[in-house]
Amino acid sequence: MTTATERHSPPEVDVAGAARTRHPLRWVASIILLILAAQLVSLLITNPNFKWDVVGRYFGAQVIGAGIITTLYLTVIAMAVGVVGGVLVAMGRLSQNPIARIVSGLYVWFFRGTPVLVQLVLWYNLSALMPRISFGIPFGPEFLTADTNQLITPLLAAILGLGLNEAAYMAEIIRGGLMSVDPGQTEAASALGMSRGRTFRRIILPQAMRFIVPPTGSQVISMLKATSLVSVIALADLLYTVQAIYNRTFQTIPLLIVACVWYLVITSVLYVGQSFIERHYARGATRNAPQSFWSFLLFRRRQAAPAPTREETPS
Repeated sequence: MTTATERHSPPEVDVAGAARTRHPLRWVASIILLILAAQLVSLLITNPNFKWDVVGRYFGAQVIGAGIITTLYLTVIAMAVGVVGGVLVAMGRLSQNPIARIVSGLYVWFFRGTPVLVQLVLWYNLSALMPRISFGIPFGPEFLTADTNQLITPLLAAILGLGLNEAAYMAEIIRGGLMSVDPGQTEAASALGMSRGRTFRRIILPQAMRFIVPPTGSQVISMLKATSLVSVIALADLLYTVQAIYNRTFQTIPLLIVACVWYLVITSVLYVGQSFIERHYARGATRNAPQSFWSFLLFRRRQAAPAPTREETPS
């Protein structure tokens, strides 16, 4: 007589003679990609116009190092301005005050809707709009007045242009991260007698960081590359330094390769740092937690291992 357990149990499948599914299109695509990669490597090695000796000579030059320092300094300062401004604008967007919501929304609308290059040029030429900048009581006496040309230097114009533009993007990232937390947790914390500040620090923010950190890391990398735009306002960053050299030596391609390699080196370091930070904030959410490179390889190896047959399975 058949029991209820036997009736509902799935039928056993014999996998002893199972064969792995073949994918001929994968082999064709792999061969094509390998051929293209070999052709690219051959072009890089055999084409004399790359002038790798010139690239090696300028790669570690002191003047290039000074441009890199300016690029990194500008990235850090502009990103700090963007994060602080983004927090303030995000709070305004989530505020119960309608005036704060409208002003914050207009800020995001303007700075996200206009190109950052236009904003840089506008800040650099602010003296054409306001020859002098005054500080004091609105519609009242002025306490300090400065010449705009002396106050808005190329470095300050770059920080304002990049930082204020970044604040608009960071505001949306932070707002999205805070809104991703279940409102029921805030209600539960309030029922337990926790203050709003303690609820934000201990419950909302740690969970929101899992959604804020990954796009913020991408924004840092984008900011590093966006600093190349400041060359239009004559700020001696990495790209402007390279341009100044090849305008004098006419070795355009080798100097641009130097800039590309340095940007790749710096962004690669940032990618590694971002992965560590993401894994730190992904603790407790293992389903979507980013894996390290070695963990990924071991996982793939375990997946590729053949399933044991019935004879090999211990009783």
